[in-house]
Amino acid sequence: MAESRPKVWVSQPLYEDLEARLEQWFDVTRTAQVTDHAPAAIAAALADADGALVTLNDRIGAAEIAGAPRLRAVANVGVGYNNLDVAALAARGIVATNTPGVLTETTADFGFALMMAAARRITEAEHWLRDGRWQGWGFHQMLGAEIHGSTLGILGMGRIGQGIARRARGFGMRVLYHNRSRLPDAVERDCAATWVARESLLAESDHLVLVLPYTAANHHVIDAVALARMKPGATLTNIARGGLVDEGALADALQAGRLAAAGLDVFEGEPAVDPRLTACRNVVLTPHIASASLPTRRAMVSLAVDNLVAAMGQGPDAGRPSDPVTPQTGGKAVPLQ
Repeated sequence: MAESRPKVWVSQPLYEDLEARLEQWFDVTRTAQVTDHAPAAIAAALADADGALVTLNDRIGAAEIAGAPRLRAVANVGVGYNNLDVAALAARGIVATNTPGVLTETTADFGFALMMAAARRITEAEHWLRDGRWQGWGFHQMLGAEIHGSTLGILGMGRIGQGIARRARGFGMRVLYHNRSRLPDAVERDCAATWVARESLLAESDHLVLVLPYTAANHHVIDAVALARMKPGATLTNIARGGLVDEGALADALQAGRLAAAGLDVFEGEPAVDPRLTACRNVVLTPHIASASLPTRRAMVSLAVDNLVAAMGQGPDAGRPSDPVTPQTGGKAVPLQ
């Protein structure tokens, strides 16, 4: 009798040609349409799975893996992985991976574009025109904030933050950043960026962009106190995770005119959005699309497939996935990325 092959669950429809590479080693079960899986449904899908390819929509923690004795690896399609309980996976010796690097430039492009759209009131102006309110050119219509020559603040200076800083050089912007640890001198010179304390970043930035990972310690890192410390008339752009921002406090600051504008691609309760934000004329809202270019999304899936194959001991990199986020697998140390 032929030995049964390991089973892999693909949680969302991705790209069939890339998913098909899994079939060389595994029996693959695919989800036919985009699905908001309930926790019980995820647990059921993982019950007889050896591996899983999942997205940010799919939350996997201790409860979901409790009845999955064979599960060995979970490959997340995304650079962020707060949908995964990494500690619970690691405790079971399950490898978890993410897809950093491949989405850096596209996400940096989008972050810079979103910041510019907020500062220059592009969405507001388009709505005003579409609503038939434009009755002719006026000298004081839709006055926005300058980008060139202004001060850009970046909170979180990883790959994407550095990409945004490099783009700012072409606009003659002064770039400040705050990170848990200061970047090497050579990287600072390449980005033309200066490290400052968080309080200085808030106080001096004309445009503040959030590109830091979400953790319990970073929950509502931009709250009412932080917003009050920001320069009056500044803009805030968030392309990281919604939980970094106290959305109620942000709505207060926008409605009061304390901030000039905001650009938000992520939301704490997404896909739900605080109705106070949707009611604000001075906020640009996009549905978590910072990495949404076709080449980048395909590259993310391709990397996730490679990670899953390697984490399950197959392929040329067997046992050595390039992007582990679990601190250990099977008792062996795995370097964090």
